[in-house]
Amino acid sequence: MEKVIAKSRWYRLIPIAFITYSLAYLDRANFGFGAASGMATDLHITPAMSSLLGSLFFLGYFFFQVPGAIYAENRSAKKLIFWSLIMWGGLAMATGIISNVNVLIVVRFMLGVVESAVMPSMLLFLSRWFTKAERSRANTFLILGNPATILWMSVLSGYLIKAVGWRWMFILEGLPAIIWAFFWWRLVVDKPKDATWLTETEKLDLEEQLQKEQQGIKPVKNYAEAFKSRIVILLSLQYALWSIGVYGFVMWLPSILNAAPNMNIVKTGWLSAVPYILAVVGMLSASYFSDKTLNRKIFVWPFLLVGAIAFYGSYLIGVNHFWLSFVLLIIAGGAMYAPYGPFFAIIPEILPKNVAGGAMALINSLGALGSFAGSYVVGYLNGTTGGFGASYIFMAGSLFLSAIITIVAVKPSGAQPKISA
Repeated sequence: MEKVIAKSRWYRLIPIAFITYSLAYLDRANFGFGAASGMATDLHITPAMSSLLGSLFFLGYFFFQVPGAIYAENRSAKKLIFWSLIMWGGLAMATGIISNVNVLIVVRFMLGVVESAVMPSMLLFLSRWFTKAERSRANTFLILGNPATILWMSVLSGYLIKAVGWRWMFILEGLPAIIWAFFWWRLVVDKPKDATWLTETEKLDLEEQLQKEQQGIKPVKNYAEAFKSRIVILLSLQYALWSIGVYGFVMWLPSILNAAPNMNIVKTGWLSAVPYILAVVGMLSASYFSDKTLNRKIFVWPFLLVGAIAFYGSYLIGVNHFWLSFVLLIIAGGAMYAPYGPFFAIIPEILPKNVAGGAMALINSLGALGSFAGSYVVGYLNGTTGGFGASYIFMAGSLFLSAIITIVAVKPSGAQPKISA
């Protein structure tokens, strides 16, 4: 039996990571509710402009991923995330105050900028604290902040909009990030050697295990060599296609549901939460078995394929059978989220720690481009076609290609992939 090192890491760090990423995800998800309520009317936003606003976040997110991750890798993830929390909380609150659509364009872009380094920085942070046999689960508990946030946010946002309007929804849901920044600063340190709550033996055991894992990884001189590697290029493309499905779904599900007969914003909120219950179950299950078997690939591509099939099935059934179509959307949502933990455990296991953080940032930044395409194109297709069928096919096709690329890109468990391009 492998020795369990410092169990306290799980209850000291994982809740903090979960809450931090939950707050980061809150303001990108509640925009869909603002768009589905009175925001478009009050600010005179056209359907095309609404699609652009929903996707602008991801352009800012794309441009600053890698620089932020390199700063976190070489300087301090703790400091970077502290200031990001304060700034994105302020910008999220500003969304509820502004009355000019041009200012909203700037706010949406800047939100992406200040949040851009959070995901790769948090993944890098966890890779310094958790071993190979734990990493998929640690990543999953971090990324669970995504579906778990949408789950409660969907219900809360529906009630807030009904009670106090969309402006106060943004203000009230932006404030917690600013408050949490000071808890984050007090509760975390960048590296295990600086943790006062670990014994010297625990610090040495953890460092020894992490160093042992690095010995089996082929050295990579610099970021340029890592970024040109076959595995990083393919996984960047894979994640971009995957993100098209995820963020097309996240940004526009409230609008899709709100357009159904006899629907109101509170019902929309409750129904929008349902897919994320399945997502949480799927993520926990996939990460558990991925860590048990140390097989990442088999817990990624099958879920993406199921998501593609579910989207296509929902398109075939059409709007005349709302509840059956909605069940397939639940399956699609759950399947898209399940593989996150195993997926983000791949890179730290094949690239050394001097470049792993930057490589994860590059992959995540290409995912941001996919997110931009997903949120913009899905909104555009919905607006121009007057229905949701075309966007379902678009998301299904993207997920299908993502599954195929995963099969091609990731070698079987135990095989060492080539690093050179």
